[in-house]
Amino acid sequence: MEIKEIAKLAVEALEDVKGKDIIELETSELTDLFQYMIVCTGDSNRQVKALANSVSVKLKEAGVDIIGSEGHEFGEWVLVDAGEVIVHVMLPAVRDYYDLEELWGGEKPSFVPTGAKPWKAE
Repeated sequence: MEIKEIAKLAVEALEDVKGKDIIELETSELTDLFQYMIVCTGDSNRQVKALANSVSVKLKEAGVDIIGSEGHEFGEWVLVDAGEVIVHVMLPAVRDYYDLEELWGGEKPSFVPTGAKPWKAE
């Protein structure tokens, strides 16, 4: 199975469990460790765990080896490592704090609710 197909399956698995702000970054120019990084937000610890589990199950069913998975204990940030494709599923505050998109060349999603103004220190 091609790497791009694996990334597509992972995104579909996240969409199946209503993951939010799904971003797929091609990282082959930036690192030799993996070719795609997918970042997704879940609304609760339970949903974060369910999103990561959905990715693992869907990829395993397609014959993709899951090298590892971390973060299930607390469900704030769960990583699923499928070799050339890695998936980060995070709570909004954790995703906002670590800002993986900016580190890896993507655009950061806005976590400000519609119609609300961002808080600014005076």
